[in-house]
Amino acid sequence: MHLLAADESFFDSATWTVSRNLALLAVVLVWAATAYWVYKDARRRVDDPWLVVMATLLGVVPPFLGPILYLFFRPPEYLDDVRERELEIRAIEERLAEHDLRCPVCRGRVEASYLVCPVCTTRLKQACAECGSPLERIWQACPHCATPVPPSLLADDLLQPLPQSRRRREGRR
Repeated sequence: MHLLAADESFFDSATWTVSRNLALLAVVLVWAATAYWVYKDARRRVDDPWLVVMATLLGVVPPFLGPILYLFFRPPEYLDDVRERELEIRAIEERLAEHDLRCPVCRGRVEASYLVCPVCTTRLKQACAECGSPLERIWQACPHCATPVPPSLLADDLLQPLPQSRRRREGRR
C-alpha cells in the first residue's frame, strides 16, 4: 500500500481526482435525467408546446429544485386520461339522449314502441306480421314471437307519411 508523503495530502492524489470526477459525472447524469423526466412527463400532461418548453426549462435551470417545483405545479392528469374521460362522458350523454327519442321528420317526441309519429304520421318502425310488435331495422326475427322478418318488410316505406286512408284505419285501433 502506498502511503502518502508528509507534504502530500489526500486531496492532491489521483484517487481523489478520479473520485471527484466520477461524483460530478453522477451528479450531472442525475440532473440530466431529472430534466429529461420533466420533459417526458410534461409532454404527457400538457397540450401546449410552449408550456412543455417552460416546464422543461424549470426542470433544468434550478438544478434538482426545478423538478420538485414542477411536481407541485404539474397538471394532475395525463392527456390520454382526460381524452378517455371526455369520450366516456360523450358516450353516456348519447345513451341518455336515446331515452329522449324524437321523430326524424318533425322532431316530435316519440317512444320506442311507436310505429308511427303521432304528430306527422311518419312511419318509424314496421310492425311484426304475427304479433304486431314494433321491429327494429336490423332485426332478423321478432323478439316477441320469433317470427322471421323478411328483408323487404323493413326496407320498404320507413320514414314515409301514412296515406290518408291508412291513417284513419290505424287511428281507430
